[in-house]
Amino acid sequence: MNIRQLLTEKAEAAMLAAGIPAGANASVAPSKKAGFGDYQINGAMAAAKQLKTNPRELAARIVEYLDLTDIATKVEVAGPGFINIDLNPAWLSDQVTHLLHDARLALDKVAEPLKVVIDYSAPNLAKEMHVGHIRSTIIGDSLARLLEFQGHKVIRQNHVGDWGTQFGMLIAELEEHLAGNESANIALKDLEKFYQQSKQHFDQDENFAQKARDYVVKLQGGDARILELWQEFKSISLAHGEENYRKLNVTLTPKDVMGESAYNDDLPVLVADLVNKGIAVEDQGAKVAFLDEMKDKEGNPSVVIIQKQGGGFLYATTDLAAMRHRVNTLGANRIMYFIDARQSLHMQQVFTLGRKAGYAGDAVSLEHHAFGTMMGTDGKPFKTRSGGTVKLAELLDEAVERATKVVAEKNTELSSQEVSEIGRKVGIGAVKYADLSKTRTNDYVFNWDAMLAFEGNTGPYLQYAYTRIQSIFRKAGGLPTTAVISLETEQEKALALRLLQLAEAFEQMSTEALPHVLCNYLYELASLYMSFYEACPMLKEGIDEQVKNSRLMLSQATAKTLALGLDMLGIEVSEKM
Repeated sequence: MNIRQLLTEKAEAAMLAAGIPAGANASVAPSKKAGFGDYQINGAMAAAKQLKTNPRELAARIVEYLDLTDIATKVEVAGPGFINIDLNPAWLSDQVTHLLHDARLALDKVAEPLKVVIDYSAPNLAKEMHVGHIRSTIIGDSLARLLEFQGHKVIRQNHVGDWGTQFGMLIAELEEHLAGNESANIALKDLEKFYQQSKQHFDQDENFAQKARDYVVKLQGGDARILELWQEFKSISLAHGEENYRKLNVTLTPKDVMGESAYNDDLPVLVADLVNKGIAVEDQGAKVAFLDEMKDKEGNPSVVIIQKQGGGFLYATTDLAAMRHRVNTLGANRIMYFIDARQSLHMQQVFTLGRKAGYAGDAVSLEHHAFGTMMGTDGKPFKTRSGGTVKLAELLDEAVERATKVVAEKNTELSSQEVSEIGRKVGIGAVKYADLSKTRTNDYVFNWDAMLAFEGNTGPYLQYAYTRIQSIFRKAGGLPTTAVISLETEQEKALALRLLQLAEAFEQMSTEALPHVLCNYLYELASLYMSFYEACPMLKEGIDEQVKNSRLMLSQATAKTLALGLDMLGIEVSEKM
């Protein structure tokens, strides 16, 4: 059920009947102020301007043709031409009842599913995943979950960095460790340390450096022994990443890995194609595309190098090959890239080149969903106290450790196993929610105390809201099998209305790739539930059985909605806390 969509369809039909040309926007939105109905139709003003008529009179004409039988109790024109709609409590209760008895909470799948490719996470396999990877990983994953739920065909693409000159150095270092009878797993236990060792070796030993450079050539040439070492390094590094994904409750799997190396054979073919089309030209020995579509203020075209003077390829070349694969082979209608804001110019160049070369037609949506930086409390990018990079695995372990301590202090009746499991869910959920609840494009400050708080707009608060409802059911001795939901109080109606607006939050999040929209919805829902709980007792002595059961049903609908919404964010709930 999408109330706004339903009212939009009704409003558009009324506007047509009122003589307004097809295509006019009904501009239906939830009312922002109490006393102005539950929803407003605001399209009369724009339509009146187009038709050069009085907006209030036009709004009145729209109301004449607006059929909201059973749906609304009052429809009235206000101000210069707003149409305020008060929804019928009986209709709302019917919709909540339907929601409650439907496995998908009465949320239909899309009529026309798209094939959506989502490019996210993409760590460099030469190093361990660090905090800088968390935003792409969890934001991208939340969109993958939601779009799949809505019925779209989602193809996850983990475009890992698994190619390039650094791998010659790393393979040479690994070979030396293996020659000393050290296993690859032991040698690569700490990827960050291994990388630093190999870099130091490269800088201080010219013979090693030359071997590393030779190995790059051999790797690119397909040498069997070097490829075997590269594959071993790659598989161990990917296993490190898989462990982080498991901890984070992220849906990426090994089959979603499509690294830079996957497009290797296509790069010379792609460069030749761009040259043949006159899009790329030779300039000082390099192959370069000059994009007049992206001229600067002085009229100079944007310059994109797609092949270096020495024959090497660049990120732009690989990204173009990936785009071509995603459109032609995977059949993508929509490609979503979750890459930080610093790559905005690069992505704009790739999109412009891809369109120009015909690798992605106008029917394919190319979207760079940039995000800001995770900052420390000092206002600078989040680092360790010594100024080093914070490993993602260590951050997640610390989150679980801190949350487990908080859970143990708050509930001494839980078993050690329950404390451990709840602590894991709360810790990981807190880290994810702290990120997802912030507007994606903004930087945000990482603060342990704020994210682990059980008050305010936090993950633990929402997880606790769900758990609290479960405890009510236990005290009630279970849930009624049949009951009629009756919305008698303002709090009951407000809660019911918000329950039915989940579809609108989902739609906005999936369209604009903004998880904070869903986070805000869930927080407002939990807050409304707390107001309802305080004003509308359920288990108090003397409460009518019908009223009690109705309120328990509303509580159940709230718990189910919270659980589904949090699941779309990749956050788990607990029956106890």
